Amino acid sequence: MIQSVIRFAAVTIACATIGLAASTAPAKSDDGVVKIVALGDSLTTGFGLPSNDAFPAKLTRALAAKGIAAAVADAGVSGDTAGGGLARLAWSVPEGTDAVILELGANDMLRGIDPKQTRQAIREIVRQLTERRIAVLVCGMRAAPNLGEDYARAFNPLFAEVAATFADRNASFYPFFLDGVAGDPKLNQPDGLHPTSPGVDVIVARILPKVEDLIARVRKAR
Repeated sequence: MIQSVIRFAAVTIACATIGLAASTAPAKSDDGVVKIVALGDSLTTGFGLPSNDAFPAKLTRALAAKGIAAAVADAGVSGDTAGGGLARLAWSVPEGTDAVILELGANDMLRGIDPKQTRQAIREIVRQLTERRIAVLVCGMRAAPNLGEDYARAFNPLFAEVAATFADRNASFYPFFLDGVAGDPKLNQPDGLHPTSPGVDVIVARILPKVEDLIARVRKAR
């Protein structure tokens, strides 16, 4: 994320257009398919990529290749913060949703938003979802080094801490959404942060075991 974070910040903040794939939103059914919403920002919705190469589409295909019946809806909004995700939570995660992959916080960091504010928003998102009996996988984000040690100490742990708070309500944690991709120019677009299609492949491969566990927990609770 890392070396070009300041240069990218202006790009990210400018890209505040909605990227929701409403046609793929979950709906109640008895077909046995686990309905997942990927609630996030441009990293979720695939900024700069065809929709077929974005994280939700590739994750759905990876699950299908393992014989897992799941549909991952794209509820990513480019430029969105944790507070923005909270504000649109009710209509971004419709009734009938079984689980949410929560990927927010990168834009909070890029804008230098107080980590306390980010923590509060992430916590409230997870609280509301778990009250609806929706399983949540909280994806961590890491602060860029140029923001300083104090910011990193406040920002980096908040995702794990929120997930731990709601662990008894079916919330789990994935340490870093960009694991294996951040800082690698071969896996990122020229802006230095948004993954290329091969970069998304790496994200999907690394998060897949956690998503399989998420789905198993959903099925166990049914």
